[in-house]
Amino acid sequence: MTTITGDSPAPVSESDRIDSLDVLRGFAVLGILSINIGSFAMPGAAYFDPTAWGNLTGANYWIWWVSHVLADLKFMAIFSMLFGAGILLMAERHESRGRPSSGLHYRRMAWLIVFGLMHAHLLWYGDILVWYGVTGLFIYLFRHRSPRTLITCAIISWIVGSSVMVAGGLSAPSWPPEVAAEIVGDLKPTAEVTAAEIAAYQGGWLQQMEHRVPAAVGMETETYLFWAVWRVSGLMLMGMALFKLGVFSAKSSARTYLTFIGLALLVGIPVISYGVARNFAIDWRAPDFFFLGSQFNYWGSILVALGWVSGVMLACRTPAFRSLTDRLAAVGRMAFTNYIMQTIICTWIFYGHGLGLFAQVERTTQTAVLLGVWAFQLIVSPIWLDRFHYGPLEWLWRSLVYTRRQRFRRSPSLRAAGV
Repeated sequence: MTTITGDSPAPVSESDRIDSLDVLRGFAVLGILSINIGSFAMPGAAYFDPTAWGNLTGANYWIWWVSHVLADLKFMAIFSMLFGAGILLMAERHESRGRPSSGLHYRRMAWLIVFGLMHAHLLWYGDILVWYGVTGLFIYLFRHRSPRTLITCAIISWIVGSSVMVAGGLSAPSWPPEVAAEIVGDLKPTAEVTAAEIAAYQGGWLQQMEHRVPAAVGMETETYLFWAVWRVSGLMLMGMALFKLGVFSAKSSARTYLTFIGLALLVGIPVISYGVARNFAIDWRAPDFFFLGSQFNYWGSILVALGWVSGVMLACRTPAFRSLTDRLAAVGRMAFTNYIMQTIICTWIFYGHGLGLFAQVERTTQTAVLLGVWAFQLIVSPIWLDRFHYGPLEWLWRSLVYTRRQRFRRSPSLRAAGV
């Protein structure tokens, strides 16, 4: 790696950071664990069909319902929008200084893909970094488009993704028997298949690979091509538009934010709740619930995500929330590290190389783990950033992208000065 020179491109300085973006990123990285915790702790089929594993009565049911209605796809949507905004922000800052941004951008995406592949294949198949890295390769080309064009393209992308799923569901009766059996088998796995998955994750790291690698490959191929590319692309484009409109910098009018919150409460949540009731009414019949029943959350989650964004932006403008938003900002500045740290902590708790609690704890206990990780990251992130400029993975990523070692440890004099 080279040394820093005055004319060399460099990451954004701390004084140039947009605090509201960091707060929202921290909120999202904590929120996304409320959904991922189930995938760490239970067989994969339980993510799509809550009746596939474990007790679903009493508190367990309400934990699932709240997480599905308020969190599932919502925090991923916020992350995706923020990623699109981040692409635009990085490009604008470099191009405003007369420097090309393409080289940095494509190195940034390439290294993110590398990190994502390692995360998915070595730790946890539910990784989304590969999706973001690949999608970011072409979303970058839209950075100079107007907000109206970006929003239009986002909606078109979502419609294509939704249409693919609806077409799949409507065509189900005409599927060849072997295709239908395979898809239904994936959605409603047999007891033998589920037992093999449980045995894999209750085993050691090498034994886990038997399930993790095929599952990761599926996420990176079929799931990406048929669903994620359309959903994520649209959200990144929407994120670019919202950044240009000032929504993510907490500069939009209170009326704008309250309108988004109203749409989330009056449209988004009722639509998602109807989808839940519909799926229970058909007893989560496969493949209907996956292709058709999922559409209510597919669309409703976008509105709920915008409602969450608006609530966080209003909190950023409210002095009474300053203590909380400062902690969330620290979590957000270390979002990459905290995201991977969640995987390390949770796989140690649930997988066989650690405590081996996979498929042994209900959603109530999973919630206790969730709250513990939240508390840990809210406490540790500010302490870490008081001593270091970046989280460890942020430092590594930036050093690789900018091809030079970045500053890492804060000097005692700068710490004393609060810099």
